[in-house]
Amino acid sequence: MIVRFFPPVVTGTVITTIGLTLMPVAAGWAMGGTSEEDPNWGSLQNIGLAMGTLLVVLVLSKVASATISRLAILISIVLGTAFAGIFGWADFSNVADGGIVALPQPFAFGLPTFGIASVISMFIVIIVTMTETTADIIAVGEIVGTKVDSKRIANGLRADMISSAVAPVFNSFTQSAFAQNVGLVAITGVKSRFVVSAGGVILVVLGLLPIVGGLVAAVPPPVLGGAGIVLFGSVAAAGIRTLAKVNYEGNMNMVIVAVSLGFGVIPVVMPGFYDALPSWVGIILHSGISSAAIMAVLLNLLFNHLGGKSAERSAFIPGTGRIIREDELARLLANETLFDGDTIKDGKVLDADGEEVPVVTASQEVVITDGIKTGKIRSRSDIRRALAEADAE
Repeated sequence: MIVRFFPPVVTGTVITTIGLTLMPVAAGWAMGGTSEEDPNWGSLQNIGLAMGTLLVVLVLSKVASATISRLAILISIVLGTAFAGIFGWADFSNVADGGIVALPQPFAFGLPTFGIASVISMFIVIIVTMTETTADIIAVGEIVGTKVDSKRIANGLRADMISSAVAPVFNSFTQSAFAQNVGLVAITGVKSRFVVSAGGVILVVLGLLPIVGGLVAAVPPPVLGGAGIVLFGSVAAAGIRTLAKVNYEGNMNMVIVAVSLGFGVIPVVMPGFYDALPSWVGIILHSGISSAAIMAVLLNLLFNHLGGKSAERSAFIPGTGRIIREDELARLLANETLFDGDTIKDGKVLDADGEEVPVVTASQEVVITDGIKTGKIRSRSDIRRALAEADAE
């Protein structure tokens, strides 16, 4: 049932927000990591290494070999790390500190304790996590072209919550579907569940090898930043592609997208925006993904479900479409003075959406103009109806 509240106007907004909220992470990596106290923070060395890694990704993505193209991200990270190691920009001294093989110690930090405040706080965190996981599942479905129904979302959330219940036993955090992985799916095009399952098994095995963890930790942040720009940007691009499918004519979808994207970006550009509000509000809205998802769903319910269509036109609603007078058509066809995106086919003018621009007489233009002013005409279909009625008279 929840899926019906996630039409393209909602999913596209959420997917775009996922990409936008992750870009500061990539930028921070490219500048040198998370500590601005690092003397090399934002240095030409770090930025250059990030851009070099990005260049390798782009070059390998154009290689004719499908295998190399799909491994472009991994290969670029390996090459970038090797390059940094040669010039002494990567520190491998701590790789073997944890040993070669090790088993996790259950409850290494002690047995769990329960407090009302802690339980309530974690409950809010879990709600936020479930919201983000739902958004990620829908995002992957949009990217790979698979229908996401309520059963699939429910199964994903169950897997998330079961792993979250087991994780603390082995001293880990609450589990969450990382939005970064959505970018990997978008870039590689690999959407097989068997590949994902095999990857999970490999990660479990690697988790028993601390030396591998040390090696991964030694990857310079700028290398990750170069790859992250492609990964996270591709997520935003996938969201924009979804938003392009949305009908913005005669409805409030433009407002839904505008406000939801705005709320999603606020925590990114102004992290302290919610500091004066109660802490539970900050926990929920501090994530741009959660903010955008909540706002998009609520506004979609308000404007497209509960309230129906507004009887009055909004200043944010795009125009109802164009019309061309008969005396203008000949001039347009002769001089080809068309709007951007217009084409001429069989003596007809088609707009950027492939829709025929209606040709009207001077008297019909008056009828259409009056209809738009009074709110009787709010879409192309209304224009066609008005023209048919005028012809009938």
